[in-house]
Amino acid sequence: MANSRKPRPAAGRSGNNGELPGQVVLVLQGGGALGAYQVGVYEALHEAGIEPDWVIGTSIGAINASLIAGNPPEERLARLNRFWDQMQASTSAFRFPDWMGLGNLMSNMATVMRGIPDFFTPNLHALRGSAASLGVEAASYYSTAPLRGTLQSLVDFEYLCQCRMRLTVGAVNACSGDMHYFDSSKEALGVDHVMASGALPPAFPAVRIDGQPYWDGGIYSNTPIEAVLDDKPRRDSLIFAVNVWHQTAPEPESIWQVMARHKDIQFASRADSHIARQKQIHRLRHVIRELHKQIPASKQADPTVKELASWGCGTTMHVAHLVAPRVDGEDHTKDIDFTPSGIRTRRQAGYADTLRMIGRAPWKDAAADPIEGVIEHR
Repeated sequence: MANSRKPRPAAGRSGNNGELPGQVVLVLQGGGALGAYQVGVYEALHEAGIEPDWVIGTSIGAINASLIAGNPPEERLARLNRFWDQMQASTSAFRFPDWMGLGNLMSNMATVMRGIPDFFTPNLHALRGSAASLGVEAASYYSTAPLRGTLQSLVDFEYLCQCRMRLTVGAVNACSGDMHYFDSSKEALGVDHVMASGALPPAFPAVRIDGQPYWDGGIYSNTPIEAVLDDKPRRDSLIFAVNVWHQTAPEPESIWQVMARHKDIQFASRADSHIARQKQIHRLRHVIRELHKQIPASKQADPTVKELASWGCGTTMHVAHLVAPRVDGEDHTKDIDFTPSGIRTRRQAGYADTLRMIGRAPWKDAAADPIEGVIEHR
């Protein structure tokens, strides 16, 4: 359960963060095995001396986020590497020849049947049809007890509660249907909060926090960037928005392509429309600020004017989009492709894409319109 103790304030920045236009935020979508791309993103940031001030994630994004925020800088990559090594270890012995293009699918189906020893294993109670009598915490195809042990061995939750780096994980209340963001700047987070964010039903069981059952936040909003843009008090930010699902794609032509496209649309979670709405809101906040400057000084002290002016602000949010590429041969089971080649390919792509973004540094563009509160970089 959540600890009521207040975490320690965040430590100062490190590396090259002082040269960036505000706090550095890393936003990580859920996506199972696709989360390997996020590891490459963090690796490139780390090598460039850019450590996030705040990392926020859902599902596998929450797991990666906890491995980053829950370890000292010098240990983060080693812990990420160990986690992903453990995820792919059990798949190595189950590679199938690419007969009629089914090799990848068959290997992923082996994962469905066997699970991943350090992540999830088949729930025999559910397979026998008895889970209905065991409650929401056991009503799932798999048990995630192995993940609990893995996280406890790789995440230093005492370090995490010192809030050296802010961590936020998203989960949805299984009863109310409300999205909830558990935030280390407001409460002490533990293994239950991370597991709740990754409890995707009906595969994984709900996790109870403060008496309430929670599921994977991805079934409500898989792209938690709105929590950053709505944060109070607002701060100038450079947000690395890491997307592993694609909102747009060619027209699907087969049943497998339809199944894959369905997942992309479902889990991309309207990221672009969320940002478009936030751009409008932040622009209005800047407009309010500029209008307030036009009011005579004698009127600015009026309580009504002051209250209205409080809706304005001058913060700027730079959103650097990083989108995982499609991998040759991937299909609708790509999110359970924990094979060594799948993980390696996606991680390398995340690393290369992030290095290119850092090299371009588009947030340094002095020509940006000052009235814009949210500026996107692709």
